[in-house]
Amino acid sequence: MKRYTNAKTYDSQTHSVVTIGTFDGVHIGHKKIIERLIENAKKNNLESVILTFFPHPRMVLQQDSDIKLINTIDERIQILEKTGLDNLVIHPFTKEFSRLNAGEYVQQMLIDCLKSKHIIIGYDHRFGRNRNSNITDLASYGVQYDFTVEEISKQDLDDVAVSSTKIRKALFEGNITKANAYLGYYFMLTGKVVKGKKLGRKLNYPTANLHIEEDYKLIPKNGVYIVKSFIDSKTYFGMMNIGTNPTVNGTHQTIETHFFDTSFNLYGKKIQIEMIKRIRDEKKFDSLEQLQDAMQQDEEFSRDFINSLV
Repeated sequence: MKRYTNAKTYDSQTHSVVTIGTFDGVHIGHKKIIERLIENAKKNNLESVILTFFPHPRMVLQQDSDIKLINTIDERIQILEKTGLDNLVIHPFTKEFSRLNAGEYVQQMLIDCLKSKHIIIGYDHRFGRNRNSNITDLASYGVQYDFTVEEISKQDLDDVAVSSTKIRKALFEGNITKANAYLGYYFMLTGKVVKGKKLGRKLNYPTANLHIEEDYKLIPKNGVYIVKSFIDSKTYFGMMNIGTNPTVNGTHQTIETHFFDTSFNLYGKKIQIEMIKRIRDEKKFDSLEQLQDAMQQDEEFSRDFINSLV
C-alpha cells in the first residue's frame, strides 16, 4: 500500500476507484466497503484509493470538540495496510480546505489529484463548503468529468455507522469483548513507556506505564484487563490497569501493564498493547496487602484465560 499525506502528491498515472470516509476503527463494516472497492479496481484494472482526512473535521471546525476516536491515525494506517488496498491518501483538513465549494473539490481533489473513474460513496454523503452538495450532485459532476458513482445503500451504511457507535459505546462501558467482535481484531493502545511511581514494583508487580500522546484516542473504561503485546519479535501476555490508583489516593488516570514472565526495561520504548478481556472494575482497597492479594487473583484468572486461548 502506498501512502500519501496530501492528495497533491498522489502520483499514479492510472485512473482510480475511490471511496471517501473517516474509517475510524477499520472495523468489519468498513472492511466490506474496502473489499468492494478493491474488487472493482481489480476488475477494471484501476487503482484502489481511500481518501480520508486528518485531523478529523470536527477537531478543526469545532474547537471545543471532545471527539474520541477508536484509532490514532498511525493505528488506522497500520490496519489498512493489511487490507490489500493500493493507495491511502490522508489529506490535511484545514479551515481553508473546508471552504472549497463542491465544484472546486471535485475538480481539484477527485479529478486533478486522484484521477477518479469510479467513486463508491454513501447515499447520504455530503461535500463542498458547508456540506451543501450530495450524491445526486456528485453524479452530475460525473457526467461532466466522465466518472461513475456507486451508492452504498442506507442498510450497508447504517451497519457501518452502528458498528462505530457500538464500538465506542462498548469501550466506554469496558465491554472489550463486544468491541473486539465488531472490530474483527483486538482493540489497541499505542504509546511510549514512561516512568511512574513504581508502586507495582513494591508489590512485586512491576508495570510499564504507557503514555499516549494523542489526546483524541479513546481510552476504555477504568478497570483491569488481560492484554498482549508483540515486543522484540516475541508475544508477551499480561494484565493492564486503567485508572487512578485509588488505594494510594491517586488523582490522575494512568495505563499500567504488568507483563508475565519477563523483566525487561521498556522505558522510552514505543509499544502497542492489544486488549483481550476485562477482568474487573478498579477498586479502592483498605491496604496495599489487599491490593496485592487482588492482583494475585487477577494474575491467576489471566493465566487460566490465556491458557484457554492456546
